[in-house]
Amino acid sequence: MQIATWNVNSLGVRLPHLLDWLAAHPVDALVLQETKLTDDRFPHAELQAAGYRSWCFGQKTYNGVALLSRHEAVDIVHNIPGFDDEQARLIAGTVAGVRVVGGYFPNGQAPDSEKFVYKMRWLDALRRWLQDEIARHPSLVLLGDFNIAPEDRDVHDPVAWAGQIHCTPEERAHFQGLQALSLVDAFRLFEQPPKSWSWWDYRNLAFRKNQGLRIDHILVHTSLAPHVRACEIDKAPRKLERPSDHAPVVLTLDLT
Repeated sequence: MQIATWNVNSLGVRLPHLLDWLAAHPVDALVLQETKLTDDRFPHAELQAAGYRSWCFGQKTYNGVALLSRHEAVDIVHNIPGFDDEQARLIAGTVAGVRVVGGYFPNGQAPDSEKFVYKMRWLDALRRWLQDEIARHPSLVLLGDFNIAPEDRDVHDPVAWAGQIHCTPEERAHFQGLQALSLVDAFRLFEQPPKSWSWWDYRNLAFRKNQGLRIDHILVHTSLAPHVRACEIDKAPRKLERPSDHAPVVLTLDLT
């Protein structure tokens, strides 16, 4: 079973990229972030023609998440239950016995901003909800654009980024808090090439210079960890014309 995450940074623009990628990489389930579409504009028909059912939770211009699956998904949840939020940032569903939780974590803007305070509140709420969710669904995968680089090796220039958004001690502590829920960073279960990033700024030739961050993650519950066979970042879509600034991350599970 393969489960993937991709911040497409506007599905209206990137739909051809997504359809081509799914044709070449027929994953079982995929969560998307930053679809930037209201639900009435979501391309269900195009995805159905590509072999995928789809569930979306969007808003105009900003945010927006979706779950695509070759299988029926059940028990769909939109946003964090009990957390009052006007922003469309989370979608969850159970696919072939695996609880798939896809999130577009808040950016936070800057450590001294109101948006950073919102990010901390959102992360607190996420962890509280996941505690109960994991009790109900031990076979759980949390994946998406976390907007957190958990370690210095996830940053192209740790000195320049020290204390900056994505790399603050507070954000990294929250990442560790999620891991404390018996969630494992699947990417780090394997030896990975150095300078492995999932996001590169559009500015300053960052992709060409490979100056990026690893902020798109897949965390698996410890009950699933022995079944993980691979976790890889696919940089190829970032090379396309008018690409998303993020690359897909793909998890391979052997559940037989």
